Amino acid sequence: MEADRGPGTDQLTDLRSAIDGLDREIVGLLARREQLVRRAGRLKADSDAVRAPARVEQVIAKVRALADESGADPAVVEATYRAMIGAFIDLELRVHRAGD
Repeated sequence: MEADRGPGTDQLTDLRSAIDGLDREIVGLLARREQLVRRAGRLKADSDAVRAPARVEQVIAKVRALADESGADPAVVEATYRAMIGAFIDLELRVHRAGD
């Protein structure tokens, strides 16, 4: 029934499609990042080197600056990166422990 379609429905569909395309790109980039993280995990001496809190803060400062340059919200970028880094640290710890 056409009455169910509100104003902007086509625009919303287009936006969702564009977001889906970006998600595909982002997941591809995450896969590339994961391969590098796995390699790094094999090279690090111990779990403290994996966690590397000073390096985490360095990355956060860098991506906040990149967010400013790109017109993105630095708080959103920071929160996203902290979650991503946490997940990758967990992966890297597993790789490091396994000697994989």
